[in-house]
Amino acid sequence: QVQLVESGGGLVQPGGSLRLSCATSGFIFRNAVMSWVRQAPGKGLEWVSTIISSGSSSNYADSVKGRFTISRDNAKNTLYLQMNSLKPEDSAVYYCGKGFAAVDPESLQYRGKGTQVTVSS
Repeated sequence: QVQLVESGGGLVQPGGSLRLSCATSGFIFRNAVMSWVRQAPGKGLEWVSTIISSGSSSNYADSVKGRFTISRDNAKNTLYLQMNSLKPEDSAVYYCGKGFAAVDPESLQYRGKGTQVTVSS
C-alpha cells in the first residue's frame, strides 16, 4: 500500500521559514523522481519543485526559485522542502508526489493528502 504523508506546515509570518517533510512507503523511494506541488484556495495545482532519484539534480518554479530547496533522504524514504523568505502568496496546501509535475501537476502517480501552509502577519 502506497503512502505519502506530509507534515511541517503551519502558520508563519512573512519572511519566515518552514520545513516540510514527506514520509513515504509502499514503493521504491530511492528509484523515484519526486515532486512538490501546491494548491491555493480557488486555484488549480501548481508545480513547485522536482528532484531526481539520486538527489543530485532538482528544479524549481520561478515563483520559488532562490527561496525553496528540495531535498531527500533515500535511507529514510523521506522528501523535504525547505521554504525560506515566505510570502503571503506561498499560502497553499502543499502536496508531495511521485513523478514529474512541471508540465502537468495533475499527472503525479501518487500524491499525499497535503499539509497547510499559511503565511500571514
